[in-house]
Amino acid sequence: MKYRTYPKTDLKVSEVGFGLWTTATGWWGTMSDDQAVALLHEAYDLGITLFDAADTYGNGRSEEQLARAFEGRREKVVYSTKFGYDWYTYSGERKGQNEIPQDFSPQFVRYALEQSLRRLQTDTIDIYSIHNAHLSEIANDELFALLEEFKAEGKIRSYGVALGPAIGWLVEGCEAARQRNVTNIQMIWNMLEQFPGNEMLRAADEAHAETGYQIRVPHSSGMLEGKYTLETTFPPQDHRSHRPRSWLVAGVEKVETLRFLERAGRTLGQASIQWLLAEPRTMTVLPNIYDREQLVEFATATETPRLTEAELTRVAELAKTNFGVEEPPGKFKGTMSYETLTAPASA
Repeated sequence: MKYRTYPKTDLKVSEVGFGLWTTATGWWGTMSDDQAVALLHEAYDLGITLFDAADTYGNGRSEEQLARAFEGRREKVVYSTKFGYDWYTYSGERKGQNEIPQDFSPQFVRYALEQSLRRLQTDTIDIYSIHNAHLSEIANDELFALLEEFKAEGKIRSYGVALGPAIGWLVEGCEAARQRNVTNIQMIWNMLEQFPGNEMLRAADEAHAETGYQIRVPHSSGMLEGKYTLETTFPPQDHRSHRPRSWLVAGVEKVETLRFLERAGRTLGQASIQWLLAEPRTMTVLPNIYDREQLVEFATATETPRLTEAELTRVAELAKTNFGVEEPPGKFKGTMSYETLTAPASA
């Protein structure tokens, strides 16, 4: 395992991290807490030190799993968690990744922090992020002043923004770096889904922001693991079962154009992580890990050859033509064009 340090901090994190959405939510299959803790222990043994949770994952379950897994070893790992969803008072049914009400009032945010500290059994959270932020939260001076208070109180070491729940949210990501210079931004980015991540990174560079990035969905919902075929099916409870078949057909065709990245000692799944690590702002990559085989493959990705300039250039050229696949434009929950939103209004 290799490690990187967030700009303007002493936060040293493993290049491959572990996101607990797979162990706590049931979106990738059922996992008991005992199984989750065992997987977290093995991840640590493989060199992983960055663990990303959220208070809403399993209604506190992901944070409780972390506390149990690293009792007595808290100082050896980095906790990243998120806040913003009011699942404490929400009485409706939780269905997969469907949105529930958010609350960013000072009273609720402080309450959410105290509850996360209690569940994590820790005095401080290393990276505390606004969960699925909208532009109204990025523009909320009171919210960011409160996060600074938490730092001064020693209850958090740094803060950031986690973007989602779908590809999009371009303006939020750009402004979090440009206007707030947050320590961390968590975003979806991978070889097949480079928009809007490329634009967010460009905005951070232009603003000379000292922002590092956690990358989630690095394998494009498993597509870049290179194991899907046209016959692949997903269980009904799996979130991928709700995607149209056209996603599978186009994805399998795109992946074939990337097989050149496979070589002895490096799988396509590992190459996909190395593509992300070629970006200096990437601090850690958060693959979806839900079994031991995946854990070992992804955790050892940093030991495989880095992508060469020729390989990176070839991927960039393929991306310009959508990897040779004709398909309808993707639908985004966020704003499609940062320039359109920020351009002066026409007369």
